Amino acid sequence: MTDAVGARRYGLGALAHRNFRLFFIGQGISLVGTWMQNVGEGWLILTLTNSPFYVGLTSALSSLGVLLFSLYAGVIADRVDKRRVIVFMQVAFMLEAFTVAILVATHVVAVWQVLLLATLLGLASAFDIPMRQSFVVEMVGKEDLMNAIALNSSLFNGARVIGPAIAGLLIGALGIAWCYFLNGLSYVAVIAGLLLMRLPPVTRPPKTTSTWGGFREVLAFLRNDRRLRALMILTAILSVFGFPYISMMPVFARDVLHRGAAGYGALTSSIGVGAVIGALGIALASARIRKRGRLMLVGGTALGVLLILFSASRSLGVSMALLALAGCAMIVNNSLANTLLQTGAPDHLRGRIMGFYSFVFVGMAPFGAFLFGLAAEHIGAPTTIAIGGAIVVVAVTIGGIVEPSIRAA
Repeated sequence: MTDAVGARRYGLGALAHRNFRLFFIGQGISLVGTWMQNVGEGWLILTLTNSPFYVGLTSALSSLGVLLFSLYAGVIADRVDKRRVIVFMQVAFMLEAFTVAILVATHVVAVWQVLLLATLLGLASAFDIPMRQSFVVEMVGKEDLMNAIALNSSLFNGARVIGPAIAGLLIGALGIAWCYFLNGLSYVAVIAGLLLMRLPPVTRPPKTTSTWGGFREVLAFLRNDRRLRALMILTAILSVFGFPYISMMPVFARDVLHRGAAGYGALTSSIGVGAVIGALGIALASARIRKRGRLMLVGGTALGVLLILFSASRSLGVSMALLALAGCAMIVNNSLANTLLQTGAPDHLRGRIMGFYSFVFVGMAPFGAFLFGLAAEHIGAPTTIAIGGAIVVVAVTIGGIVEPSIRAA
């Protein structure tokens, strides 16, 4: 009880829950490895192909599975033991990382192998993401949900700072294979944390409808809830035209700023620094934030403006500063949108709502990554990012005007 009071006093109520602490520690270690692999993959595919298009294509394929299966996974999430499924998916991620590590270390890696394994990774992510998103409330309850989401975001983006920095050094000193190998090892931590949890029994609703019937039920709910529907649409637009700027970092680092792997790692880490600041700010102020919808809209608009400014930069220092601010704005928008969706969803639909959220947030990303890669091939990465930023500004502004319930949330 004392620990819980102390945690809440410092704005860290979610850490009062033992299960969440286990998840937080294991996930933190694993995410550092994940970001090391992300940087290694971007550099690997650029080295193999020398093509911005393939960089975008790889990112797109890694999210394709989420596009195809996350809605189905959301329906399943409301009916199964989420922890068990999450553990299975972590094992799948581990095997994929070790496989690529071996291929790279033995010098037999080919472009088609990287693309195929990225696609398989996306299939596992399709089931992992909605399960993990809807599992958070089972660890902390609704009272500490916003705090848990913000802390998760700070963890994810803290790893975005550490992982790419390590990856940049590793690629130069030991080679890309080590990014994949250490990522594979990191999954041991999150699997151990999940297995050590003591979860209360959760009553699963009886299966009264088919999978298609469960999907129609969530569609009917979103059709009747204007605010949640508008949040989904805005998330989809940002996913396609805003967030894919991250997939262009290896191209921007090498071809625009004329830096190597270390510069690429520095740019990616800068996004993480800003995102950590934004996420910790949301976590510490979660109990005092009242106009969550308005702050979410501010974050989305700021992201678009900052992407336009970043596209014009030709200085590594200025680019890093702008990316840090963009990372902060992005995480403010994402954390609050996630919170508004989860708190607005009824318990029996939460898995499906988060499946739908995964579909628009991650599953729509292949379109964005593919479009960004294709556009960058013809008009350059800076112009592509600037156009994406402008679309984000217009969309968020219109969304805030057309749907006042978001501003009032």
